[in-house]
Amino acid sequence: MADINYNHLRYFWQVAHDGNLTRTAQRLNLSQSAVSVQIRKLEDRLGHALFERRGRQLHLTEAGRITLDHADTIFGAGQDLVATLARTGTPRQVLRVGALATLSRNFQIEFLRPLLGQPDIELVLRSGTLAELLQGLETLSLDVVLTSRVPAPDAMSRFVAHTLSEQPVSVVGTPARVGGAGDLRALLAAHPVIVPTSESPLRAGFDMLCARLEVEPVLAAEVDDMAMMRLLAREDIGLAVLPPIVVKNELASGLLREAAHDIGLSENFHAVTVRRQFPNPLLAPLLARRQEG
Repeated sequence: MADINYNHLRYFWQVAHDGNLTRTAQRLNLSQSAVSVQIRKLEDRLGHALFERRGRQLHLTEAGRITLDHADTIFGAGQDLVATLARTGTPRQVLRVGALATLSRNFQIEFLRPLLGQPDIELVLRSGTLAELLQGLETLSLDVVLTSRVPAPDAMSRFVAHTLSEQPVSVVGTPARVGGAGDLRALLAAHPVIVPTSESPLRAGFDMLCARLEVEPVLAAEVDDMAMMRLLAREDIGLAVLPPIVVKNELASGLLREAAHDIGLSENFHAVTVRRQFPNPLLAPLLARRQEG
C-alpha cells in the first residue's frame, strides 16, 4: 500500500481550517485548480470524499473530519518539534498552558511550581474565555487549560477534565471587619459583601447559605474575577467570599483575615486536556501531584 503524500495532506489541512478554497489558494500564491488537484489526489488515495460543497461553501464530510483530526495531530507534532529545537539545537521542552482569565493567579503558580525556573523548560501562558481556550486545545496550540468550570460533556468531545483541587471557601476581610461580629449571621448582616457573579456555582451556594441563615446581605460588588475580588477586599469595601488561596499572601501578612466560621462551601479547580496520542510529557507529573495533594 502506497504511503500518504503529506504535501497533499497539508493542502487539505490548510483548506479545512480556512474553510475556503479561494482564501487558501491566495495565501499560498497558488491557483484554486492547483490546490483542488492536490486535495483530489488525497481523496483518491484515501478512497473517500473529504469535502462536500453547499452553495459556495465547503463542508467536511465524516471522512474529512476524521482526516482533519489526524492531520492536526501530525502537523501539531511537527510544530512542537520545530519549537523545541528552534533555539539552540538543544532539546527543550515546552508546556503551553491556558488559564481562565478569572482564575486565581496563586492557584496557577502553585500548579506550575515544579517547572518554574527549570533551564530546559519553557512555559507559554495564555489567558482567555473558556471557549477560546478549549479551541486552543482542539488545535493543539495549548496542552492544558486551567479552569474552575469544566466544559459540558458532549458525545463528540475529546476533552478530559481532571479535578486538581477542592479548595474550601471562606469569608475574608480586614481584621477590623472580621473581628467585630460574633456568629456568621451577624457578620454577614453587619458588613457589605463581595461575591462572585450569578454564573458561578459558588454564588449559588452562597445564596443558599444566606437563605438558610435568613439574612439578606448588602452586596458591595458582584465580580467574575478572583484577582479583582482580592483587590476589592484589600481596599476594605466589604467581606469577600472566596477560596483563601486567592489571598494567601494577604492572609500571611495579616492584611486580611479569615472569619472563624466554616460556611460549608468549596470550589473545584480543574485541568482540561484533550485526548492525544502523544501528550506532553511535562503534564502527567503535574496532574498526579495536584491530585495526590
